[in-house]
Amino acid sequence: MHPPPAPAPTRRAVSPLDHRLQAVTGHDIDTVWAYRDRGILDEQHAHLVDRHRELAKAQTSVTFYLRLLNRLSSGEFDVDSALFTRIDRTVDQLQEATAARDAAARKVLAALEPIEAAAAACAPDARQLSTDDQAALLAIAGGAKLYEHLLTGRMSVTAASGIRIPHAELQQLEDAGLVVRDTGHPLHAGQPVALTDAGRAALFAARRAPTVQAPKVSARPGASRPTPAQRR
Repeated sequence: MHPPPAPAPTRRAVSPLDHRLQAVTGHDIDTVWAYRDRGILDEQHAHLVDRHRELAKAQTSVTFYLRLLNRLSSGEFDVDSALFTRIDRTVDQLQEATAARDAAARKVLAALEPIEAAAAACAPDARQLSTDDQAALLAIAGGAKLYEHLLTGRMSVTAASGIRIPHAELQQLEDAGLVVRDTGHPLHAGQPVALTDAGRAALFAARRAPTVQAPKVSARPGASRPTPAQRR
């Protein structure tokens, strides 16, 4: 017999606050988590990452019960009293998981907002972009489309990462010349949204002084230091 396949690695759930954590630290989530594991972060950022990990775990539970509820209502099972009991139990579990997720999100915000405020105070060049604008541009940079709901007529941007950006915020970014829409596509199918050169420059300027610095690579043991002549 062939040996059983190795279990797939557990993937971190995407939390609703990932984009703000990335915007304020200047690194993607996996990198910041790795810095935490290596003991690189200061106490304030380490506390933020710990709270964010709790949020990601709570989001995993919400996703699990949502999928279970979808399966129970898919028609796969006989419609009887036992099914109704399972659905009722799953709805209760989903409500509990959502409450835990929301509580975890509040803890992340409590740890995140002081860091955002300090970053804005220390980076006057980045004040032209709010934290929300930075997060929106970061999400759009990964791919995004503007959709119009066929029934309600309401419009919003959906990024490839799953983040939704209000239409009003998109209009502000368009008016500032930071993003552009491809109006050659119908709204109901989705109009691609992309950063302009000015948008990319503004995002780079806002993120060039992250609150988490990458660790410096120390010189190898035995490596000779450059002489003054070599420095020249």
